[in-house]
Amino acid sequence: MSRTSDSIPKHEAIMRLALERGFFFPASEIYSDSPAGFWDYGPLGVSLKRKFIELWRRELVRRDNMLEIDGAQVLSKNVFIASGHLKSFVDPIAKCPRCKSVYRIDKLIEETVGLHIPERLDLNHIQEIVRENNIRCPKCSGELTDFSYFNMMFKVEVGATGVDAYLRPETCQSIFVDFLRLFKTMRCKLPIGFAQVGKSFRNEVSPRQGLLRMREFYQAEIEVFFNPKKANELPKAEPLMDYLLRLKPLDSDEILEVTCREALEKKFISSKLVAYYLALIQQFYEKAGIPREKIRLRQLGEDEKAFYAVEAWDLEVETSLGWIELVACNNRGDYDLGGHQRLSGHEMTVLDDGEKVLPHVFELSMGIDRSIYCILETAYAVINGRNVLKINPELAPINVAVLPLVSREPLVSKAREIYDLLRLDYDVVYDESGSIGRRYARQDEVGTPYCITIDNQTLTDNTVTIRYRDTTHQFRIEVSKLHDFLLRSFKIS
Repeated sequence: MSRTSDSIPKHEAIMRLALERGFFFPASEIYSDSPAGFWDYGPLGVSLKRKFIELWRRELVRRDNMLEIDGAQVLSKNVFIASGHLKSFVDPIAKCPRCKSVYRIDKLIEETVGLHIPERLDLNHIQEIVRENNIRCPKCSGELTDFSYFNMMFKVEVGATGVDAYLRPETCQSIFVDFLRLFKTMRCKLPIGFAQVGKSFRNEVSPRQGLLRMREFYQAEIEVFFNPKKANELPKAEPLMDYLLRLKPLDSDEILEVTCREALEKKFISSKLVAYYLALIQQFYEKAGIPREKIRLRQLGEDEKAFYAVEAWDLEVETSLGWIELVACNNRGDYDLGGHQRLSGHEMTVLDDGEKVLPHVFELSMGIDRSIYCILETAYAVINGRNVLKINPELAPINVAVLPLVSREPLVSKAREIYDLLRLDYDVVYDESGSIGRRYARQDEVGTPYCITIDNQTLTDNTVTIRYRDTTHQFRIEVSKLHDFLLRSFKIS
């Protein structure tokens, strides 16, 4: 496990930083009955999340000419009958009758004996594994019983009559049920991507590790509708065909650096369309500041794929906790539109060059919260005893800090003047408390790329000192050139 210089595990260091500096913290934390798996974002976390989503919009949604929607979070029961979630969106659990604890048994087996349990393994087989390995309750060593499947959806009753509905477990179903209206009203042609960012809800049995497994979380999902007969007819993919993907196919023990073209020739990937979107999503995380050597696209086998997937890749990032899935990249075939067509009675076919087509779907389903955690952990460093968050400047919660060298006039008034000059265009803080070294350290810890220091020389020649976070390098610049310098440093949306 990775550790900081003072022997604190890296995950613990990130959680401590998040709590102490207001990135995120447990919801309802002042109450002892607060349920696990719910987190609030503080000001720095909100800023980071907003900038991450804007980067996603720029580098994926706008770059690919996708259309964005904002769907309801409560949906009809029939939506989830058609989608298969009421039947198949389940986790295996077991109970301890002695201490009343409930466990997600596949994860307990994995943590106890290191055995991976396939997604659709039957309960009898799971029970046999528990018995053979003598796996017992971690809390009281009691025998585990009552093996069953637990549906993770949150059921709600709507209105005075209590009509059954559900909180969405993924944002994409709104896109599927709205597809026909969207396709017609927006005068679309295949292939077309629809995107959505918002909250989803899953009643996790054992939420843990902060933002990594939550019951209420943010997703950014992209659903690309395409004609399966034309999945290799994608002219816009050509510029990316020589881009190097970091693939871990099923039959490989290592990560392979192969171009999109080679991945197609070797039949690692089913189509040019899939290769193109895998390239886009890998590029996105590189631009977000994740080193490419810490990224892999791992192919999922039949025992791991979601119930709706015909082809599946997980974009994963290596952390101190191991490889963490950030994006599920699924070829969902015609599962979704076909299911809603059958149950609703509404035809979901569209015309593509005169041919009637039930579109297939390729999905990029991104977990925003866990992406933010991985960005923080990847950026975190301890340099000469000081905590530094070497986050991509575009994503930094605070763009620039304005600091008078000492807290006295006329330096304070001049610093306030510069702060007012910048604060409408950038995320700026003003700080005059403590020594200048202590203030630099505070900004380093939360990832602020630039500190502007106002000193006595400022009063004579109207120049300020700019200090860069990662190198501590300092240089002077005229106040009149600050805007130009910062505009080159940040892409302000």
